[in-house]
Amino acid sequence: MNNNDQGINNKRKNNNQDLNQPMLSEEDEDDMLALSLSPYRPSRPRRSPDPVDPPPPPPSLMPSLFMQTLTAQNPPPQPLQLSPSHPLYMTTQQPPSLIPSSMPLVYSQEPGRGPSTSRPIRTRRNPTQVPREGKSKTVPAPFPWATTRRATVHTLEYLLSRGIRTITGDVQCKRCEKSFVVEYDLEEKFTDVGSFVAENKNTLRDRAPRSWTTPVLPRCRHCQEESSGKPIIAEKKKAINWLFLLLGQMLGCCTLEQLKYFCKHTKNHRTGAKDRVLFLTYLELCKQLDPNGPFYRSNSKR
Repeated sequence: MNNNDQGINNKRKNNNQDLNQPMLSEEDEDDMLALSLSPYRPSRPRRSPDPVDPPPPPPSLMPSLFMQTLTAQNPPPQPLQLSPSHPLYMTTQQPPSLIPSSMPLVYSQEPGRGPSTSRPIRTRRNPTQVPREGKSKTVPAPFPWATTRRATVHTLEYLLSRGIRTITGDVQCKRCEKSFVVEYDLEEKFTDVGSFVAENKNTLRDRAPRSWTTPVLPRCRHCQEESSGKPIIAEKKKAINWLFLLLGQMLGCCTLEQLKYFCKHTKNHRTGAKDRVLFLTYLELCKQLDPNGPFYRSNSKR
C-alpha cells in the first residue's frame, strides 16, 4: 500500500508542475518547431588563406631584377639644367662644330664681383719693343754709317749717296797686342756677304755656319801673324761698330749678350743658342742695308 500511495503522489506533483507552466502561443510554437528542425552548425572563425609565395624567377632573369632594384634605389644623376640667362647656356645649345675654336670664351661677371684688388695687376712689357726705364730709344750716332736708333745702320743707298764708301774699324793683334785700323770697301764686301746670305739662308735653317762662328781674322800689320787681328768691341753696346763687323764677317767675335742686345732692339727673337742669334744678326744687318733685298726669312712677311 505504501508503494502505491507514493506513486500516486508523484503523479500528482508532475501534473501540478505542468499546470503551473505558461501556455505558448501558436507563433511561439512554430518558432520552436523551426529551431528544432534546423540542423545545428557551430560557428567557427574564418581563417584567411595562407599567402602563396611566387615561384622564383629563372636564373637568366636574376641579374636584370637585381639591376632594376639598384636602379630604383640609386637613380642615375640627371644632367645639369642651365637657365636661359646663364652665360654658358648659348654655348651649350650650339653644336661643337659651329663654335669656332679660335674664338675665346668671354664670361660675363655679376655686378659687384670683379677681380680681386688685393694685388695690383701687372701689365706685361714686351722687352723687344720697350727699352728699360731710364733708357731712350734713340742715342747719338756713334759712326757716320749708324743711325740714332740702337743697333741700326743706314741703307746702302743712303750711304753711297752721302759718299760713304769705306767702313773702318779698330783691331788688336792677339800675338803682339798692337792695334791698327782695318778698312773695308762697302759695296764690294756687302756684295760678298749679301750673296752668301741670299743663297744659303734656306739651307742654313736659322743657324750660323762655322765660317761665322769661328771667323777668319785679319792679318796683323805689325808682326804679320795670320788671323790674329781681333776686332776691338766697345764696352757700351750702343757704341758697337755693327757694320764693320758685318763686312769683315766677324760678328762671331761678339758675346751672346751683345748679340741678344742687337736682336732686342731690332725686334728679333733673341732666345736660343748663339749660332741662332748670330744668324739673325747677319740677316737683320743685310736687311737694314738693302730693305728690298732677299733677306727675309721664309716664314716672315715683308
